[in-house]
Amino acid sequence: MAAAGIKGVKETKMSQSTLPKSPPDGLWRCTANWLTAATIFSAVGTAGSLFLSISLGLKACPLCFYQRSFVMAVLAVLALGRFLERSRPGLICFLCVPLTWAGLGVAAFHEYLVLSNVLECPQALFGIGTAPVQSLVVFIVLAVAVSSGAWCGREETRRQNASTLVSAVLLGLVLAAACVKSSPPLPPVPAVAYDPIKQPLDTCRRPFTAPKN
Repeated sequence: MAAAGIKGVKETKMSQSTLPKSPPDGLWRCTANWLTAATIFSAVGTAGSLFLSISLGLKACPLCFYQRSFVMAVLAVLALGRFLERSRPGLICFLCVPLTWAGLGVAAFHEYLVLSNVLECPQALFGIGTAPVQSLVVFIVLAVAVSSGAWCGREETRRQNASTLVSAVLLGLVLAAACVKSSPPLPPVPAVAYDPIKQPLDTCRRPFTAPKN
């Protein structure tokens, strides 16, 4: 009986030693702050994206839809995570890393097309930059928030470390590349200038380039 009791105590200690360590209170608060920041910015990004279409009447292009879907997915994971498991803010942030970096990759490619004069896009909220610029800024902030939160809370689970964080980022970039690759082809370059009355700039489109004499 005594030997069985000693064996049970040893097994309990061994199982406890394999559990992830709880982060210090200060580090936990820091991770929770990153989670809160990510939740706020994902909510702002979602609301802003919907406002552009519903209130301003702008038409989202396929790349815009990808970005909207990713920011909505990030908001959903963060909201449910905070509701179900608030004690692990780092893990919640970690789960959003691939989604956030996927959205960031698509947003960066979208802005690259604008800077390369392949696309022209309408002005965004408050006339501050175009929609792709504002989306890119939101995803950059989100990427910093969820990546920092995942890193600060890396002691919450045994497999949450630098290698898995890098893998999550790479997974997000692969998803971004898949979205870009599977996106519908761009429309042809217009042969004549757009009519500002009949064809207002209410969506991302190919710009008109006047032929050189």
